[in-house]
Amino acid sequence: MDVESRLRAEVDRRREELVETRRDLHRHPELSHQEARTAEVAAERAAGFGFAVRRGVGGHGVLADLDSGRPGPLLMLRADMDALPILERDDGRPVRSEVDGVMHACGHDGHVAMALGAGSTLAAMQDAWSGRLRLCFQPAEERAEGAVPMIAAGAADGVDRVIGIHLWAPLQTGRVAVTPGVVFGSADSFTLKVTGRGGHGGMPHTAVDPVVAAAQIVVALQTIVSRETSPFAPAVVTLGKISGGSAFNVIADSVDIEGTVRALEQSERERLLRRIDEVARGVAASMRAEAVFTHVAGCPPVVSDAGVAALVRNAATATVGEAHVDVAQPVTVGDDVACFLERALGCYFLVGAGHPERGRVAPHHSADFDIDEACLPIGVETLVRAALDILS
Repeated sequence: MDVESRLRAEVDRRREELVETRRDLHRHPELSHQEARTAEVAAERAAGFGFAVRRGVGGHGVLADLDSGRPGPLLMLRADMDALPILERDDGRPVRSEVDGVMHACGHDGHVAMALGAGSTLAAMQDAWSGRLRLCFQPAEERAEGAVPMIAAGAADGVDRVIGIHLWAPLQTGRVAVTPGVVFGSADSFTLKVTGRGGHGGMPHTAVDPVVAAAQIVVALQTIVSRETSPFAPAVVTLGKISGGSAFNVIADSVDIEGTVRALEQSERERLLRRIDEVARGVAASMRAEAVFTHVAGCPPVVSDAGVAALVRNAATATVGEAHVDVAQPVTVGDDVACFLERALGCYFLVGAGHPERGRVAPHHSADFDIDEACLPIGVETLVRAALDILS
């Protein structure tokens, strides 16, 4: 049997297993830095395929290596593992999270299943490629805190090429999107502590009200995008959480603001972070308060190498047909796969997971999010074809 026939047969043989793996992980989601069970599932399965497995890499990270026994490059296939603190909607879907208030609302359960499927397929076709294959199961992507610790623990050492995959509900099942250059934007989280001087709610002149100062800061920060950023340079500043105060008639001592900032260019990322600090401090000072900016975590934009992207596009075309391969439009969501792509040439591509005929396609990070499981073998086949090309 030729390589093409073997590839399709091996992928087809794994269809049910892909769905079973994805559903098992969906029922047992784990938050960032808590992915112990998910990591063990990945490690045990990979070991069963013949991979040499290393657990506990930079936290709950797992590396699984397979050597063909022939010289060649080291290719990494990366999949993220963590879930989100969201209560999944009970709408009669065939599989739901069994963990209260936690769900896979971004497709990471499918990412792990596809990486395992690709690893299993390539292990079965080990005579058809040269070099080494590394499966990287990464924790804490949702907090942009998983890639850097894994890299510090050696995950990227010696890696020549990186391929990452993301299921994408806005894209219909049966389609794949690949583009050279920026795919996802940067993603940074930050906090602002606004400090005043507490006092009596009926005598505000004797206090410095951090609630009022925080309110002015929230409004002022919106002008960084609307009045300082070119409309041709996509950027987002979102303030997602504000907390402060203890009673209706007490002026608080401090207020905490938590937010995120995103951009498609590294220079814009740096400027936005700097200006958030400057604007917050300036507005607070004008109201006799103080604002302290802390950059909590973050990652640069996700950038695909043109050569590797062309290779992945060819793999996608062979999988779904040229008419079903799109150019991915950059979006201002983030992914710390970017940190791996800074260290080795690679490509991050999108696999359609939406099925409009079933009704409204729910957005990622929502309680209604779900995937069309027919997307899973498409992702696996594209990964395997790209891997065989790189490891030829």
